[in-house]
Amino acid sequence: MLTDAEAMQAALTEACAAANEGEVPVGAVVVLAGSIIGRGNNRVIRDSDPTAHAEIVALRDAARHLQNYRLTGCTLYTTLEPCAMCAGAILHARVARLVYAAADPKAGACGSVLEVMNHPQLNHRVEVSHGVLDVEAAVMLRSFFKERRQRPLHPSTHE
Repeated sequence: MLTDAEAMQAALTEACAAANEGEVPVGAVVVLAGSIIGRGNNRVIRDSDPTAHAEIVALRDAARHLQNYRLTGCTLYTTLEPCAMCAGAILHARVARLVYAAADPKAGACGSVLEVMNHPQLNHRVEVSHGVLDVEAAVMLRSFFKERRQRPLHPSTHE
């Protein structure tokens, strides 16, 4: 049986894989009955797909694994608070529990900016926890963006 910290560590591994590909380092895993059934990391640049956030990629992987778009009983672990699109997908998939590491003060839809998750007019409720390995996730994100700001946009023009 995976602990929250162990599952979040797997999500951090996915985030690292995204960073290695030049993507924003966000990773996610879906767990059912103590086993990872879906993995994902940001792929928006690689796939030229604005919907290829880590959470969406992990939900798609888990749905293929279960051969069902409903992920009842599953827990989604993600290294960053989901945006409105991802929060909506989590709700539509009927995920039972969401655990995220770092809050997203710019686009978070689980309380930081918006409250899409568990909105009183929606018919599905998700148990939400946060802060698991949040320092590690935040450091990874800050380092990525610091390095990106220091890199020239067009290397060929900076000799």
